[in-house]
Amino acid sequence: MRDNPPNVLLITADQLRYDCIGSSGKYPVRTPNLDLLASQGTVFSAAYSHIPVCGPARQSLLNGRRAETFGALWNFNGALPVASLEPRHYCWARTLAEHGYASAFLGKWGVHPTLDPTAFGYGSYIGEADYGRFAKSSYPDAKFANGYFGEPNPIPVEHSQTHWLAARAVEAMERLQSAGSPWHMALHFPEPHLPCRPSGRFADMYAPESVPEWNGFRDTFAGKPYIQRQQLYNWGVETFTWDDWSPVVARYYGVISQMDEAVGIVLQALDRLGEADNTIVIFTADHGDMCGSHRMMDKHYVLYDDVVHVPLMIRYPELAGRGTTCSRFVYSFLDLPPTLLELLGLQSHDPGNLQGRSLAPLLSGASDATEWRDAVIASYNGQQFGLYTQRMIRTNEWKYVWNLTDTDELYDLAADPAELDNKVGDSAHAGLVKELRRRLYEQLNTDGDAVVANEWMRRQLLQGSKL
Repeated sequence: MRDNPPNVLLITADQLRYDCIGSSGKYPVRTPNLDLLASQGTVFSAAYSHIPVCGPARQSLLNGRRAETFGALWNFNGALPVASLEPRHYCWARTLAEHGYASAFLGKWGVHPTLDPTAFGYGSYIGEADYGRFAKSSYPDAKFANGYFGEPNPIPVEHSQTHWLAARAVEAMERLQSAGSPWHMALHFPEPHLPCRPSGRFADMYAPESVPEWNGFRDTFAGKPYIQRQQLYNWGVETFTWDDWSPVVARYYGVISQMDEAVGIVLQALDRLGEADNTIVIFTADHGDMCGSHRMMDKHYVLYDDVVHVPLMIRYPELAGRGTTCSRFVYSFLDLPPTLLELLGLQSHDPGNLQGRSLAPLLSGASDATEWRDAVIASYNGQQFGLYTQRMIRTNEWKYVWNLTDTDELYDLAADPAELDNKVGDSAHAGLVKELRRRLYEQLNTDGDAVVANEWMRRQLLQGSKL
């Protein structure tokens, strides 16, 4: 480690689409604080979630390996019993603690059903339950009636969960800084995960009639897996028009802008402490949200870019360029453990089996000269409406989704970026499908994904036995 090791401030959002922050230039969501952060560092425009489900993704973030390798297939509280990351497993936060880093964890956890972050290397923990107790005590009459579709929050902005967590984060940062050692703070906002309940001025910041349709909204599901149309019926949204969806999306926008203001509060505190130049600041998300795209709710049973393409930006004045964009394929969570170990000079403590790659070469501007991956792999294993296995490989031009028990998917991303037209049955693309299946198999096999560890699955991908 260098003589003056940098601090680490990791901020994540839960269920934030890549195209719903200002730097994406896609949809009209106002995020001035994240835009400022983007202008001061490097934006990774092709960052992807390797598993778009909260719990498994967050467990992978701490461990540095795909969730399937340690049995975290879905959220432990959302379906059949499932394994979770355990304290005996590697966790990079513990490595930092062993090398003098004080630390604090705030916000969404979801890593273990009974153990909190202090069992995985963090020095303190303030979570969603702490805010719940505060809100119940301070605003006992606050009631909600619209379920997962969201509604305005009667609790004032300054006492909303976003801003309450930001205030606790500032307190934790001041405490960590006063200790005189390098520090790491993980601030995991539970927003904008549904139900979206923006407070105060954020509740009506976006007029529903001004919210544009998602590019993927008008999906007919022709030639697509049965489960996608069924997802609409599971949520009771099968008859929703855009007039039904636009208020939901407006609230999603509002909560994102509210969270952005909370991020700004934390970053301004970092400036006041004089530590901005000595702190690696990372902002990303575990996965995205359908929120009406393809007429769907939430994020299950699909691997559309709506849920796997996420924001990622890193500010580190010592290395990252100001206002630069890197278009190489990266993973929002898998690539962070080796990146942090390298940036902190702790490469020798890499356990040797991390499945991501350090982003340091890309941060230093060597992307054109560095051999890098030309595709990303994502997985899904089922959740609240039943188990359903998917694996995806995405290149710049094509996306192939292996649906083990249903029709596969193939999208021409240049001609059809909204992923509306499934071309998997087009004979003109038979050779392409064969090649993508082979590439997907090889990567899954390399990564130790047991789904390809038996002959029946291998036959689907390698021997043409998949319809």
